[in-house]
Amino acid sequence: MKRIVIFASGSGTNAENIIKYFQTSKHAVVTHVLSNNEHAKVFERCERLDIDASLFDKESFTKDDTVLNFLQVEADIIVLAGFLRKIPSKIVEAFPNKIINIHPALLPKYGGKGMYGMNVHKAVKKNNDSETGITIHYVNENYDEGAIIFQAKTELNSKDTPESIAKKIHILEYEHFPKVIESVILKNG
Repeated sequence: MKRIVIFASGSGTNAENIIKYFQTSKHAVVTHVLSNNEHAKVFERCERLDIDASLFDKESFTKDDTVLNFLQVEADIIVLAGFLRKIPSKIVEAFPNKIINIHPALLPKYGGKGMYGMNVHKAVKKNNDSETGITIHYVNENYDEGAIIFQAKTELNSKDTPESIAKKIHILEYEHFPKVIESVILKNG
């Protein structure tokens, strides 16, 4: 049974979806959620779902090895679900092809620092794109540049707003993210 540790910075809807998906899995289980945001709603979700969750600060993430040491003991795979910080190289190196992120656009479009959530959806709308989607990818040292594992698309029309685009993206995220995580776990043993 593989152990999944989720990183989340916000409301935690994707984290909750992943936790629930793996509650009945024979292959993996979410054992812990880590967050850099003391006000993140993900903590309330974890309490309700009886999942351990911890807050960490920037120093324990980037300067010392507190978070890395925790992960080396507690995680077989790491999932970023709405996590807004760049993963330090030392963690990427310790977990090669074992850190998975979801991005709310079809990478390489709309990736990079500052491109998350509504920032992405507003850019998609501003450019009048006819489609958008999600990209699930491995994490490397650069924002949104790791090898792509999976993409799913949704069509857009002129009436779409950034908010309606966000709803379409959430549907794709909830449908595909847990299944793709599971397929990566099965493929990599």
